[in-house]
Amino acid sequence: MSTSAKKGRAGSVLVALLRGINVGNARRVAMADLRTLVEGLGFHDVRTLLNSGNVVFSAPGRSDPARAALSIQDALEEKLGVAARVIVIDAEELAEIASANPLTAIADNPSRLLVGILADAADKEKLSEIAARDWGNERIAFGATRAVYMWMPAGVIESRLNAAVSKVLKDGVTARNWATMLKLQDMTRETGHPKKG
Repeated sequence: MSTSAKKGRAGSVLVALLRGINVGNARRVAMADLRTLVEGLGFHDVRTLLNSGNVVFSAPGRSDPARAALSIQDALEEKLGVAARVIVIDAEELAEIASANPLTAIADNPSRLLVGILADAADKEKLSEIAARDWGNERIAFGATRAVYMWMPAGVIESRLNAAVSKVLKDGVTARNWATMLKLQDMTRETGHPKKG
């Protein structure tokens, strides 16, 4: 991917992933409110994907993803009364995560192939025992930076692997299915570029 694809008119292109919002009746956040909140922090070209807290936006200059995550997380609690972990990655890291996925050869359903993004890359060590176990038809693999890939052919809700990873990492990881990750990558390529016509 070219540098121009990673940077919009306003600078760096970033992706915020909110953990655990709009699941059941707890921690409800309207996407229009979320866009307004992110824009209010000085970010631009703000767009959301689905209703699960995926935000693509551009930031001035070489913005620090960790700092952006904290600012969004604090604003969520202060302005919307919602406490949710926010993990932010830049377009370059997202591209690495997508290209390094080692499970695409066996995963035939993108909704059952999850990509977990760790808040701290060092937390991969916490998953070493899980990775060493036999999960039957399920698979866990590691790739780029702080990504963990999980194939759950019987479904995410029924997955013992997903439950085990969630128990170990708690709010230190947020996951999206493969189809969502690819859509977010497409959005990062478009962000910051003026529409034609």
